[in-house]
Amino acid sequence: MTLEDHLAGLSLPPGEVVQSSVWVSHGPATPDLWVSIARGKPGLWPLVLGQDGPWDNGELVAASAGSGDPAVLLPKWWYEYVEEDDEDEVTSPFGRDWPGFAPALPLTGDPDGAAFALVSSLLGGDPRMRLGLVAAARGADALAEMGWSGPANYIGDMGEVVAVIRDWEERFGARVVGVGGHDTLHLSVAAPPQSHDDALLVAAEHFALCPDNIWSSLDAPTLDAYAARLVGQDAWAFWWD
Repeated sequence: MTLEDHLAGLSLPPGEVVQSSVWVSHGPATPDLWVSIARGKPGLWPLVLGQDGPWDNGELVAASAGSGDPAVLLPKWWYEYVEEDDEDEVTSPFGRDWPGFAPALPLTGDPDGAAFALVSSLLGGDPRMRLGLVAAARGADALAEMGWSGPANYIGDMGEVVAVIRDWEERFGARVVGVGGHDTLHLSVAAPPQSHDDALLVAAEHFALCPDNIWSSLDAPTLDAYAARLVGQDAWAFWWD
C-alpha cells in the first residue's frame, strides 16, 4: 500500500505529503494524535519531527531498509572511530578492543508505553514539533522509507543504520519515536540496562553508531561515564555533528 492509501479515511489536521514518503502536519503534534495512530493504524508509523528538517527543504533521500549485519557493522565502526582517537580514555574501560555485544535485555515496561512517555516528553520540551506519518510497520524501516539521512557525515548507507536500529528493537525493546532536524534521533527503550556492566556494553554500541554522543559530551566524555547515564534510562538520543 502507498502512503496515500494508508492515509485515506483518517481524520488528520492540515498537513501534506512530502516527496511521496512522509506526511507532515502543518501545525504542532499532540500526544493524543500520535497515540491514536500508533494504536489504531497498522502499517503507518508516527514520528514527532523537529523544525527545519529535510522534510522542509527537500533533502530526503531514499534508502535501503536494513542492509548489512550489525554483528559486522558495529565492530567495524568501533575500530574506525578508535583509530581517530588519540585518547584511550574515551573508550575506558575497554581501551581500543571491541568489547562485544550487549545481551538481549528483559523488558522492564511496555514498549508502547515507553514510546508514549517519550513523545510526551519531547513535545513538552518543544511544543512546535510536528507529526510525521510514514508507511512502515516498524520505526527503523520508517527512517529508511521517509529518506532521513542524519548520520550521513559518518555512515553513507542509511540502510546500515536501519539494520542496527532494527536489532535494537529486538534486543532492547527500542522504538523510533522522533527525529529532530537533520541529525538527531530519539528512541524509547523498554528494556534498558539495569547494571553498569550491561550499560557499558550498550554504551560501546552507541559509540560505534554515534561517536559524537561521547566525543561531544561535556559531562560523559568516556564510555564509563556515558554508561552510568544509561542504567535504567528508557530514552536514548543520538546526535551526529
